[in-house]
Amino acid sequence: MRSIFAKILVWFTATLIVCLVAATMIAFHHRFAPGRRDFFSRSVAFRVDGAEAAYRTGGAEELNRYFTNLQKYFPGSYELLDSDGKDVISGANRRDLLRLEKRHRWRSGGRAMMVWPGRDRKYHMVVDTVIPPGPWSPWTSYLWILGGMLLFSYVLAVYLAAPVRKLAQVVERFGNGDFAVRADSRRRDEFGDLAASFNVMADRIETLLTAERRLLQDVSHELRSPLARLQFAVELARTSANREQSFARINKEIDRLSKLVSELLLVTRAESDPASREASEVALEDVLRDVAEDSGVEAQASGCEVRLSIQTAATVMGNGELLRRAFENVLRNAIRFAPAGTAVEVALEAQAGTASVTVRDYGPGAPEDALEELCKPFFRVETDRNRNSGGGVGLGLAIAERAIKIHDGTMRVRNANPGLMVTMELPVAVPVAVTSAS
Repeated sequence: MRSIFAKILVWFTATLIVCLVAATMIAFHHRFAPGRRDFFSRSVAFRVDGAEAAYRTGGAEELNRYFTNLQKYFPGSYELLDSDGKDVISGANRRDLLRLEKRHRWRSGGRAMMVWPGRDRKYHMVVDTVIPPGPWSPWTSYLWILGGMLLFSYVLAVYLAAPVRKLAQVVERFGNGDFAVRADSRRRDEFGDLAASFNVMADRIETLLTAERRLLQDVSHELRSPLARLQFAVELARTSANREQSFARINKEIDRLSKLVSELLLVTRAESDPASREASEVALEDVLRDVAEDSGVEAQASGCEVRLSIQTAATVMGNGELLRRAFENVLRNAIRFAPAGTAVEVALEAQAGTASVTVRDYGPGAPEDALEELCKPFFRVETDRNRNSGGGVGLGLAIAERAIKIHDGTMRVRNANPGLMVTMELPVAVPVAVTSAS
């Protein structure tokens, strides 16, 4: 028997049967045991006293009238025996019945015979009681009780086993590759807690598998072109007279491959590495100042500048290095497309428990139908693929968006006309302080 439903049902049924048998035995013991002065014993003793009084006052004739009147209220047959076991009315020898004193003997037809002594034990009354059959006879009543107990046990077993069966089905579907399936965790008991724990585990596993699958797809997709160019450069170095130029091309392709692998590992770690999610207090104004300072040299080389504006200081709970990487990727992406002589504006402000970091350039922007695709890995606007400034692998904004999502934030990209504006919002952990610095 391996089913928990069957085990629960059998266990409760056996327990109830044992309890019912024990209750029946106790009831009979209390009802017929010698010396018990329960209601039944007192009732029979009262009838014996009445029979003795009738016989002593009026003899057999008065005793007959008493038995006739007694049968109106307590159906059955009655005999009064003297100390020798002789019937005082008929004179028959009933000595063998004296051994049934204060005991009962069931007979056919639903009858029970018992012998009860008088107060001075000079007389014994034999009671042959008729128990009328019917739907509410004692044994039938016990069967009704047992049936009700079985019904309630069945309902309880279904209530306890049903969520386990449903969870088993969900686990089986999840094990067969349906990673989107989740258990019903609306119950407010241990089964609900178990389902909620399974859902958390399933979310974690789905995230890990999705990140791994995405990494493999991205690597296989993006490594084809640089590997093909690298193979071509190697062949060219073998046959070309200008080997220095071929080796320079090889080094350039190796650098691109290294950068691609590094960014792929970073974006994967942002989704699946638990260490990257260790949270601590991060002052956003300090992170933005460092990023702006580090990116200033690159901006000057492109003929533009970085302009930082901090309206309010804000502290969030998160991974400082991951947030720094997100802000840096967005800022470097803006610098890449910023025209010479313009400024890339970075602003920090906080209100209503949310810190907002905005990065805006004054470049060409992006087509409206491509805005939703900009944060996807390896997506690049077709018109920018061949630009010298657009030589990235298309992972900067994807890394930034995933880092912001890990911190329970949101990232939006829109055209500012002119230029592109990226807004990153994060929940604030510490009340903000107005600084108005730039």
